[in-house]
Amino acid sequence: MSVDGERVGIVEETEGGSRFTYDAAWVQTPGAVPVSLTLPVRVEPYESKGLLPFFENLLPEGWLLEIATSKLKIAREDPFGLLLATCADCLGAVEIRPAEDAP
Repeated sequence: MSVDGERVGIVEETEGGSRFTYDAAWVQTPGAVPVSLTLPVRVEPYESKGLLPFFENLLPEGWLLEIATSKLKIAREDPFGLLLATCADCLGAVEIRPAEDAP
């Protein structure tokens, strides 16, 4: 995951939901800005059943969700897949990309 093109952490799908962990380099950066007020910068990972609310709120909704799931052939029940498929170019500064594509 990156903010304004700078890698700040990793979002992972877990057996029971998801995990977000800030990169150690980002945590040590003076004045490091959190990706969300609900996810203050810290070493310990954040874990959730399902997607963490911040990431869930990045997903398309309504008619846009219908178009995304239809065109991308991703099930509505796969929020992590939708996150990877639709959030490489989100509104704002946040980018979610597969690890091999991340800056």
